[in-house]
Amino acid sequence: MQSENRNGLIVMKYVRLINSENELKYGVIEGEMVRLLDGSFLDSKSNPTDIYLPLDGITLLAPVEPSKVICVGLNYALHIKEMNHKLPEDPVIFMKAPTCIIGPEAEIVYPRISQQVDYEAELAVIIGSTIKDVTEAEAAEAIFGYTCANDVTARDLQKKDGQWTRGKSFDTFCPIGPWIVTDIDPNQLDIQLLLNGEVKQSSNTRNFITSVPKLVSFISQVMTLIPGDVVLTGTPEGVGPMQSGDEVIVKIQAIGELHNTLK
Repeated sequence: MQSENRNGLIVMKYVRLINSENELKYGVIEGEMVRLLDGSFLDSKSNPTDIYLPLDGITLLAPVEPSKVICVGLNYALHIKEMNHKLPEDPVIFMKAPTCIIGPEAEIVYPRISQQVDYEAELAVIIGSTIKDVTEAEAAEAIFGYTCANDVTARDLQKKDGQWTRGKSFDTFCPIGPWIVTDIDPNQLDIQLLLNGEVKQSSNTRNFITSVPKLVSFISQVMTLIPGDVVLTGTPEGVGPMQSGDEVIVKIQAIGELHNTLK
């Protein structure tokens, strides 16, 4: 779907999908159809084809397969308060394993060794070019687009370990999607999480402590970011537990809705 944002830029929605022949494809949404590309949308040499598929006749995958998922903790003041943390001097970053990634409508698996699995709605940033040690302006230029994410967390294990890798990195613990949206303002978006239809989190990214360009620049001082890498920007207040059978929806203005269920 193409539309203009307030600055007159064309907003595009890119997808990664499986067609009826069980083939991996990339495309761009145009109305209720997906126009296939001849390569990945992250490849500047890829072009639109003349092949169109109905959006409701394809299986959407996670829009990227990142080399890494870098997460920002404690980026909303009210979430810091509810977790009984102090405001950090610098952004707090951690990582989730790439094997956490799943797409829309996929099942989140409840680990047998956890007694509390929480939802965390987040705006996800998709990196579009290789960057290292960049300025905020350069970081902004390197962003391909944005999507919805759920930073699923085994909260009991996170607290038990005192560090976050195990509690954050179970397989299926990072649903993203349903598509990547380009050329929107990441710092002025309503963000919600609905659990079985009930709103549990509701905020706006204007409440970020650290803006998206500053976060990406900060992370680039630590590690090289490459196309397809995912940066999760933190969750607002209202995090809480999920149970097997629950439906969870991350809803972000100008992007859409990411639907998943807990197995």
